[in-house]
Amino acid sequence: MTWLSLAEIGAILGESPSRVRRLLEDHFLIGSARTGSFRVPALFLQNDELIASLRGTIMVLQDAGFSNDEVIDWLLAVDDTIGVAPIEALRAGRKSEVRRVARTLA
Repeated sequence: MTWLSLAEIGAILGESPSRVRRLLEDHFLIGSARTGSFRVPALFLQNDELIASLRGTIMVLQDAGFSNDEVIDWLLAVDDTIGVAPIEALRAGRKSEVRRVARTLA
C-alpha cells in the first residue's frame, strides 16, 4: 500500500502544508507516524481529491474511542459485514453501509 507525506498530499490537492494540516485537524484526513514519519494512506484520496465521506466515518470511529491507528486499520482491513475493506466501499459510494457498520463498533 502507498502512503503519502503531507507535502505529497498538498501537491496532489494543490494545497499549502498549513491547509493540509488543517484538513487533518478537522478530520477530513487521518494519518499515522507509526512507521516513522507521518503519512496518510493514498487510498484516502480519489481522483486527486479527498473522499468526501471519509470525514464522517473518521468521526464516528473516533467517537467510538478508536485511536488514529485503529481508525486506519479498520478502514483498510476487509470487513466481513461489508465484504470489502471499508475504504473500498467508501470509494465506491457506499457511505451509509460503512457508517452503519462503524456505528455498531461503539
